[in-house]
Amino acid sequence: MPEPAEPPEPRLAAWEARTDVALTVLAVAFLVAYAWQVLGTGASPGLRTALEVVLWVVWAVFAAEYLTRLWLAEHKLRFVGRHLFDLLAVALPMVRQLRALRLITVFKVLNRRLGVNFRGRIGVYVAGTTALVVLCAALAVLDAERSSPEASITSFGEALWWTMTTISTVGYGDLYPVTTEGRLVAVSLMVGGIALLGVVTGVIASWFVEKIAGAEQSIEDTTRTEVDSLRAEIRELRELLTRERGAPR
Repeated sequence: MPEPAEPPEPRLAAWEARTDVALTVLAVAFLVAYAWQVLGTGASPGLRTALEVVLWVVWAVFAAEYLTRLWLAEHKLRFVGRHLFDLLAVALPMVRQLRALRLITVFKVLNRRLGVNFRGRIGVYVAGTTALVVLCAALAVLDAERSSPEASITSFGEALWWTMTTISTVGYGDLYPVTTEGRLVAVSLMVGGIALLGVVTGVIASWFVEKIAGAEQSIEDTTRTEVDSLRAEIRELRELLTRERGAPR
């Protein structure tokens, strides 16, 4: 027996529609500031402080937006249960030791935006999501690892290579995280890689099914047309025979 549909929450839906674009812009600003902070090793202390302020301000906006949605939700416990990922994204930056994982915040917002715009074109959506995951994971693992004396991932190129081998489940083992935070990034990336591979496999299978179904439909249409044509010819022949039999000799 199907479960009853959940009642809509118009206030919450209206709020999300109004704030979606603004949150996307802030998420992009967050990602740019974080990438600049991680990759700009030669930046002045003043610039690094400014970037840190930008990151915390954007996070504060995300936190306020989550609390606003929680307040607008009519069924608050259900909202929390359905948005545990949002809660995690807001809570993680408070743990300084897990600072790299604050990229979950920006990934959540940008992925939601990608889903709205491109989910109908699943190939574009998968490519966009994969690129976003790779970039965020490379930045996060580099931020977590390079300060460790035992680290093997100390440059963005190495971080990008490690990310690509991990997300593709190849895992050469030449580079690996040694910090707790880096290993948490690795676990998240492994789970995400398996999920993305599943989506890609599903897209390819769907394409084959669609092509086969299209070929079958084309054959069926052609066969139906030929059968209809044969029936029309047989009908004409019957009419012709009937007229010839009824004609006087």
